[in-house]
Amino acid sequence: MLLRSLLLGSLLALTLSATAQTRPQDDPAPPAAAGQGGIRGQNIFDVPTAGSGAAKPEVKPDASADPNYLKQNNAERSRVQPGNNAPIWRGVVSGNKGYSSLPLSQAPEAGVLIQGPVQYPGSRLTTAGEAWRQVRNNWIIPYGGALFLIVLGALAILYFARGPIGHSGAEDGGARIERFTAFERSAHWANAIAFVVLALSGLVMAFGKFFLLPVVGLTLYGWFTYLLKNLHNFAGPLFAVSLVIIIVTFIRDNLPQRGDLRWLLKAGGTLSKNGQELPSNRFNAGEKVVFWVGVLLFGIVAVGSGLMMDHLIPGVLYDRATMQVTHMVHSVAAVLMMCILALHIYLGTVGVRGAWRVMRDGYVGDDWAREHHVYWYEEIQAGRIPAQRSRPAGSAPEEIKTVRPA
Repeated sequence: MLLRSLLLGSLLALTLSATAQTRPQDDPAPPAAAGQGGIRGQNIFDVPTAGSGAAKPEVKPDASADPNYLKQNNAERSRVQPGNNAPIWRGVVSGNKGYSSLPLSQAPEAGVLIQGPVQYPGSRLTTAGEAWRQVRNNWIIPYGGALFLIVLGALAILYFARGPIGHSGAEDGGARIERFTAFERSAHWANAIAFVVLALSGLVMAFGKFFLLPVVGLTLYGWFTYLLKNLHNFAGPLFAVSLVIIIVTFIRDNLPQRGDLRWLLKAGGTLSKNGQELPSNRFNAGEKVVFWVGVLLFGIVAVGSGLMMDHLIPGVLYDRATMQVTHMVHSVAAVLMMCILALHIYLGTVGVRGAWRVMRDGYVGDDWAREHHVYWYEEIQAGRIPAQRSRPAGSAPEEIKTVRPA
């Protein structure tokens, strides 16, 4: 039994010894990296392919310390910093012009990828396209929209606090006076309809994404805006022609006359306690301000810039810079014009009793004329202005002379 135990122990010892001798050794530690450690960037397109025999380009981390670093062209930069294409893009954003086979008359900026730096009023010094975007999005859209809403709110407050101006209806009184001829009314309504189309389409194109897009969705909004854009372009020339007719037709009666300064200083008396209007001529001083500022000044600027954006003015270089400046001028003039004419539309519809019917029919009674334009009424009474200024349909020429002044 003892001999058997010794044999088993010797066999177990031999097995353990053989296992220890055949166990694999641990992996050796990697050698220490030679030279500078850390990650080094490299353009993969500059790495030579296998078997090419070309040397791997060297990246020089201290290349920017060179005094001529910013003057390097792209080839020089690639020798010290492979993959750094800053010189070529710096040239692109500086407005450098490349070669293009297109004629300058058709494509004056075909060789310019990005416009050079410029600083428009209200923008930073940056590329011209970005500067225009900053002016439009940071100034014209928010402040123009806010101004228009303030004007609409003020008119609403005026209506509910003051109500319509005047006590007489359009035809109250014994006599019948022609205030607007058929030609004047036709010119006015052509201009008014074109203006409404331009104003509504312009408001949707400028501000529609804030109040209309969330309601109707992207697809319908896109089609609707496209339709309004085309209506805007076609209504523009109609507005331009009718605007010229309006200016020529009404400019004489909008020249300064007696009582205009007093009317302006006291706002026509509309804010007084008794609400009685101050004396005025055929057009009061407020209407004359609307004519000279809203119609003549802003109207001509808006029409001129609009025709410019439609490429309808000959002899103009229609490049991006021209379009950017023209768009900013057009937007500002259009917003200011809409604010002024909003007051005119208010007074011509619900702000003054009978005003809408006057422009529709052309005639007023002597009570209305005496209340709103007493100086004009006195001129008619004195016979210096005829009560009937045009020939009524179906009447003989001599019948016009027999129309009795009011």
